[in-house]
Amino acid sequence: MKTLLLHCRPGFENEVCSEISEHAARLEVPGYAKAKPDTACAEFICSDEAGAERLMAGLRFSQLIFIRQWARGTFIELPEKDRISVLLEHMAPLPTFGSLWLEVFDTNDGKELSGFCKKFEGPLRKALTGAGKLAENARAPRLLLTFKSGREVFLGMAAPNNSAIWPMGIPRLKFPREAPSRSTLKLEEAWHTFIPREQWDERLSDEMTGVDLGAAPGGWTYQLVRRGMLVTAIDNGPMAESLMDTGLVKHLMVDGFTWKPKQPVDWMVCDIVEKPARSAALLEAWIGEGHCREAVVNLKLPMKQRYAEVQRLLERIAEGLAARKVKASIACKQLYHDREEVTCHLRRLSK
Repeated sequence: MKTLLLHCRPGFENEVCSEISEHAARLEVPGYAKAKPDTACAEFICSDEAGAERLMAGLRFSQLIFIRQWARGTFIELPEKDRISVLLEHMAPLPTFGSLWLEVFDTNDGKELSGFCKKFEGPLRKALTGAGKLAENARAPRLLLTFKSGREVFLGMAAPNNSAIWPMGIPRLKFPREAPSRSTLKLEEAWHTFIPREQWDERLSDEMTGVDLGAAPGGWTYQLVRRGMLVTAIDNGPMAESLMDTGLVKHLMVDGFTWKPKQPVDWMVCDIVEKPARSAALLEAWIGEGHCREAVVNLKLPMKQRYAEVQRLLERIAEGLAARKVKASIACKQLYHDREEVTCHLRRLSK
């Protein structure tokens, strides 16, 4: 199992190759990355058999930016009939798995394969259970079968606590009809990604206050209001009347980059279309100066060297907070609902 298979957003294969190659070099895992444009995946081929396992063990999946899902394993050819027997044969030397996910790539071809996977999963699950290769166990490795076609599959495995929390790293979130824009799903996904579900009542409570910079028409404000927060919406554009009617939103038509709250708030969120360096500086200032305890900010990406630019901005934020002697957790991910952007989450850990 020398290959590490990596899912991503179509068009970001080069960023994935750069990211995993940098981590592999740091961990002294020899190998090389390869990818084809717009395939929504990349591979890291390790030079030795234990390389992929060592690479995954040395990284936390939550630290990866452009990688949606990963698994270590190998591609195998399947016959048109009796695919299950071939899979069982290849799985003979592998351990018993605690869960099974059938995945495809986030492409048009992948979407066409999803119907096949739904039909195939039931008989496969039954066969794996009967063969003693699948038994419900939260601690056991997850079996990840990524179908490239009906005749080729990546037989992979990953630790359930160190891989994506959704199959293919794609959340199944339902767009609320009452939300004023689809951008609301970005913030909802960010909360699922950066905040453990069991901490939502504590860190997203109705006793909190929030600020939405660049709020109009209110897609992100909607998520804060949905949690019962009092929200200050900053934007020169109009807010949705449905949000204003809740009595939880105060709308100020001022510049989001210069306005500051008179009292610290619990949350600041921002999805302003602006140069990423300016948005990163805004994020660092709000956390560093104590204007908020947690923040979610989207950084729009340049056309080239996107991974290098994100790394540079994250380092600048960390250095700025260190200079202020402020401790904070910093996380960054290209979410499924993001496009040419990444989402950053900061949480202040010291006063």
